Amino acid sequence: MTTGTASIDNRRRGLSGLRVLSGMAVLAAAVCALPMIAVMIAAVSGGTETIRHLIDTVLGEYTRTTLALVLLVSAGTFMVGVGTAWLVTMTRFPGVRWLEVALVLPLAFPAYVLAYAYTSLLDHPGIVQTTLRAVTGWGPRDYWFPDIRSLGGAALMLTLVLYPYVYLLARAAFLQQSGTTFLAARALGKSAWRAFFQVSLPLARPAIAGGVLLAVMETIADFGTVAYFGVQTFATGIYTAWFSMFDRAGAAQLALCLLSFALLLAMLERIQRGKAKYHDPARQAPRMPPVNLSRGQAALAMLACGLPVVFGAILPVIVLFNMGLGSEQNLLSPRYLGFIRNSLTLAGIAAAVTVTAAVAIGFYQRLRSGRLPRGAGYVARLGYAVPGGVIAVGLLVPFAALDNALDAWMRDTFDISTGLLITGSIWLLIAAYMVRFLAAALGAYEGGQAMVHANMDAAARSLGQTPVGTLRRVHLPILAPSLLTALLIVFVDVMKELPATLIMRPFNFDTLAVQAYRLASDERLDGAAVPSLVIVAMGLLPVILICRQVGQNR
Repeated sequence: MTTGTASIDNRRRGLSGLRVLSGMAVLAAAVCALPMIAVMIAAVSGGTETIRHLIDTVLGEYTRTTLALVLLVSAGTFMVGVGTAWLVTMTRFPGVRWLEVALVLPLAFPAYVLAYAYTSLLDHPGIVQTTLRAVTGWGPRDYWFPDIRSLGGAALMLTLVLYPYVYLLARAAFLQQSGTTFLAARALGKSAWRAFFQVSLPLARPAIAGGVLLAVMETIADFGTVAYFGVQTFATGIYTAWFSMFDRAGAAQLALCLLSFALLLAMLERIQRGKAKYHDPARQAPRMPPVNLSRGQAALAMLACGLPVVFGAILPVIVLFNMGLGSEQNLLSPRYLGFIRNSLTLAGIAAAVTVTAAVAIGFYQRLRSGRLPRGAGYVARLGYAVPGGVIAVGLLVPFAALDNALDAWMRDTFDISTGLLITGSIWLLIAAYMVRFLAAALGAYEGGQAMVHANMDAAARSLGQTPVGTLRRVHLPILAPSLLTALLIVFVDVMKELPATLIMRPFNFDTLAVQAYRLASDERLDGAAVPSLVIVAMGLLPVILICRQVGQNR
């Protein structure tokens, strides 16, 4: 009788815990879907006058500039990422083992930080043009120098920090390829270059396409770089419409345009990942031995692989450090300690909330099959394709209406003003971070979950464990490294995030990213270097983990 009662109690606790877990998963997916739904409703309800005005004035320019930026960054990340991945994987030259790891370092840098560094270096009063005028004796009007504050400059900054996405995926694809097909092509008279373009590159196409699409999604989401360089894209248009023109309908309609483009990219990424599959019958065959390059070829390979590291990581750190030494910014002052505290608070809470939501969704999908679990996982992954500015508008519009309605009701009923209870707090900003970065946390969690065999679940259940108990006592200890990686990735992404933070942060609650952007906007680049260096230092944490994995995968 006692045993039966205990079994019933365990079953009830298990069902109760499962309901809580399912509720958390569905709630997280609903929060992810809310910005997209709210943007669509706000854009449609805004009327046609605003969109007609946008079409007549800025919409064409925003579209052309955004598409041009996407094309330039796609081409740049493809050439740099694929070329360097092939060289460090398939050839041998001096320094290759160091370079295969160092090529990941630019991933730690936000593009807007590189924009500040290269503006200080290459602008008219910078050291490069100053030295040029001193050596040649030219005046300011006697020579032409490329303008870093341009569409091309923005594309270069984004290419330097985003090519590691393509590099990592392409390198992994090349490492997994068997050398049989490549050697067969060489035996049939193909040159090394023709064999690469006709055999190795097509086999790696799905991975390369996935990396390029990730870079494109980051490009359309970028605000700091294009805003500082004065490049008019949809991201800058949303911010201008919201803050400068106070036109919420216009901001929502611009956000809908950008959201449509982002979702199209997400759909293309899913289609190419699902359909572009290749079968290699010689997968178990030994890999092709790397080719030892001649002295001249080795020098060119070192140059090709070294330049992205120098211009994407080493030179910006040197420039920023030199700028920071000449500034009057004090990291130990109460003001800066407040910026650091705010940044750490947001990043820490957002990382914990996001990883918790990822665990709930991932485990919910493992326990249950059906449309609801699959739909929750799909919606959760869409957030990574939605730019921060779109998420900000999509959350602020409904919650601001809710705050205003609640405040009006409290005034009429109790003569008390509640103010902005939700939109004036950090919790809505935390929700925006969760929507934006949940896909990254979910990917890290699912990568580790693949190591947990289904037999472990069955064994735990046979020993009387509830589903939540199985998660707590079996899954989480095994998944600890993956969860730590997910926490670090989300933590650093939040530290670097700018558009949503600028739009949604509470009054007088600035972060390091906001401070760097504000100082750079005031042309105080030396001051902007100090918070930028702190952001880069934080960004090195997950990059070091990735570098260790790259070294071990050799």
